[in-house]
Amino acid sequence: DHSYSLSSGTTSEELLRKLNEQRDIIALLEVKMKEMKGSIRRLRLAEAQLREEIREKDRLLHAASAGTRKRHGL
Repeated sequence: DHSYSLSSGTTSEELLRKLNEQRDIIALLEVKMKEMKGSIRRLRLAEAQLREEIREKDRLLHAASAGTRKRHGL
């Protein structure tokens, strides 16, 4: 709310109520932001673990593939 949108009859109590409502909204958003940061951190860790698993499986596949080629004289 902006001062130009308030009627001249707005009381201090109404302004204080609106201020407190805005503070409550900010507090809720801060909590949500912390939760989202935690989720992002967990997802990044999971992504790193999955990438490591993929690298390990690729190494195993390449090693097996190289062994097969040697056995067949390729």
